[in-house]
Amino acid sequence: VQLQASGGGLVQPGGSLRLSCQASGRSLWSDGVAWYRQVQGNERELVAGVRRSGGGVQANFVQGRFAISRDNAKNMAYLQMNNLKPEEAAVYYCNFYPAVDTWGPGTLVTVSS
Repeated sequence: VQLQASGGGLVQPGGSLRLSCQASGRSLWSDGVAWYRQVQGNERELVAGVRRSGGGVQANFVQGRFAISRDNAKNMAYLQMNNLKPEEAAVYYCNFYPAVDTWGPGTLVTVSS
């Protein structure tokens, strides 16, 4: 299984980014799928996800600003992030939910003016 996140970059505070997740070797929706992030110096943490049952899960800090969507035909998932804050600069990863021990390189998001 390979999970490749992309779409990161530099965005100003209050801006938006859409991250993409391409999976190969396994359907992204064979289980739940989620986005995680690792702020420099901190442990990796859950951002938001969708359970296999379809129910959503999100960290308290999301506060409705992020949304997950998917394209089953392409085996891809997306994370739309709005109103980003400087402290949310991190490497963002996609994985299953619960996560499996296969992490791609992630995509770097920088939030700065």
